[in-house]
Amino acid sequence: MRVSSQDVTVVALLADPDAPTEIAQRMARMLPARLADRSGQGRRFDVEVVSEPFTAGTEDLSTLTRRIMDRGSEGNWDIVVALTDLPLHSHGRKLVVDLSHEHGLALLSLPTLGGFWLQTRARQAVEEAVLSLAGPQVTGPEGTPESQPLRGPLIGRLVPIRPGQVGEEDIADLRYVVSGPRGYLRVLFGMVRANRPWRLVPGLSKALAAALATGAVATVNSTTWSLAAALSGPRLVIAMVGSVGLMIGWLIVDGELWHRSTEGSPEARQRARLYNASTVMTVGIGVLVCYGGLIVINWVWALFILNDRVFASMTRTPLDATEYLTLSWFVASVATVGGALGSGLESDDAIRAAAYSKREQERRSVLQDDHGD
Repeated sequence: MRVSSQDVTVVALLADPDAPTEIAQRMARMLPARLADRSGQGRRFDVEVVSEPFTAGTEDLSTLTRRIMDRGSEGNWDIVVALTDLPLHSHGRKLVVDLSHEHGLALLSLPTLGGFWLQTRARQAVEEAVLSLAGPQVTGPEGTPESQPLRGPLIGRLVPIRPGQVGEEDIADLRYVVSGPRGYLRVLFGMVRANRPWRLVPGLSKALAAALATGAVATVNSTTWSLAAALSGPRLVIAMVGSVGLMIGWLIVDGELWHRSTEGSPEARQRARLYNASTVMTVGIGVLVCYGGLIVINWVWALFILNDRVFASMTRTPLDATEYLTLSWFVASVATVGGALGSGLESDDAIRAAAYSKREQERRSVLQDDHGD
């Protein structure tokens, strides 16, 4: 890193590819002005975004910190703030941010910021980290340098973020972590948000096409009419849960999205549980969105194609609004099973991106290609 000039601080946002890079690029537009306003010392800030897979092949904090230090020494920057969408752990707690005032670097784990207002929370966290690293260092009672605690909305009584333990061998001098049930849920929702489950809907295009074909045929089948008219509400719910569960399980198995840890440590098992829970939730959200779309499409198709007299003669039930909804609901469950059996998703990038383990393999491949060049 270079030595800062009198009035300009150059900040590098070192971001993992995909979501962290997009978040960094959006916040980089407003960070210089906001940092200058909050600094209040007539200092200007320049912000650069560098997209690199710096977490490839490891989640060890010491290794990641050394990589950030090495990358910072190559650049003409005063401060390096690294952003990753991987959940990181420190002494059994989930890491929010690590700061080293001596080396002018910070490492921020985005999932610990939760699943809502991620862009705003990430910007606030980066602002606090940069202002802390750029500010004057406080001297302790014995003349040793001490780090100022972070302030602002990132740290508060209602937020499950607390100062964490820093070991003597750690490069960081200030650490914040989340813990407890609220912290676990915060990280889990953050991981699902980082997976961006809405991208699964176009990724399920082949399964959705098979489901639409199945639904179109089932809607004009008189046996389906009779079954839909005879099924009670609880049975329709059971059919929905069963078909959605089958689809989720099939996608995870077929796409090999289940994470199996090769390590036996408690932290490795905890990471595997987080990975798998976030994958199930991400795929589940995608499947539920597709299921809702099937209900709407089947309902429109039924309105267009069904004849109330023929339906009533076959089922002895008048074709009213309730029957349209019941039939569309039941057909959506049948079509979802057909979509699961007819899907060919082994080469779909959007499905593979639902699992952190798959994204980690992609980063590893990118890093190897860079070294090969």
